[in-house]
Amino acid sequence: MATLKYSRQRESIKEYLSKTRSHPTADSVYLHVKEEFPNISLGTVYRNLNLLADIGEAVKIATPDGGDRFDGRTEPHYHVVCTSCGNVFDLELDPQYMETVNQTANQYFDGTIDNHTSLFYGTCSECLKKNSSKDLK
Repeated sequence: MATLKYSRQRESIKEYLSKTRSHPTADSVYLHVKEEFPNISLGTVYRNLNLLADIGEAVKIATPDGGDRFDGRTEPHYHVVCTSCGNVFDLELDPQYMETVNQTANQYFDGTIDNHTSLFYGTCSECLKKNSSKDLK
């Protein structure tokens, strides 16, 4: 693979992803990076986010609403999408569990399983609180 040319804009995008736990959309990343690079285009942000995901320096999370989310945390972990507010959260499970899932899947696949992703759906604690306060009224 050819050496990737350094880009201050890409570095800024990567740094932002590494510091946030919000799993932002490309639009959110664009608004943040635009503060540092006022002339950056949304297309440049999209291309760089996809490039970072392709080279393993970010994770692209395809959500059911069609808006991809991005995560700077690249070690294997799961995500939960709140079906009420749409936010994406990290789900911390025992790494041994993830390996057990890979091993189990290998038993049913004519090939080799290297890794997997799972997206869980639920209601976050903030939305549960909002819904319970509505029920009290």
